[in-house]
Amino acid sequence: MSVLRRVILDECLPHDLRHELVGFHVETAAYAGVAGLTNGRLLDAIEGRFDVLVTIDSSLSQQQNLNGRTLAVVVLHARTNRIEDVVPLVPAILKVLPSIRPEEVVHI
Repeated sequence: MSVLRRVILDECLPHDLRHELVGFHVETAAYAGVAGLTNGRLLDAIEGRFDVLVTIDSSLSQQQNLNGRTLAVVVLHARTNRIEDVVPLVPAILKVLPSIRPEEVVHI
């Protein structure tokens, strides 16, 4: 039996992206009450509450050490953070989410 992955979308991503990630429990940073928190504080706030952070902030994985963390990070590389630029990445996100492990960073 697989466990439902808890995914949080960083506040820099469009809220409607959550509807595209079918099969996972997805919340936005705003809904989770962590909007406005930056890198280390954000990771501390979501630790234990979520399994995966999806962000477009490529500096997060370079600036923060994920060793010992229970969560993973998916970094999206899109032209902009608009929904029409991010949606084409959804198939790759859906492929990674079931198997990504804590402390892991995957770039898409």
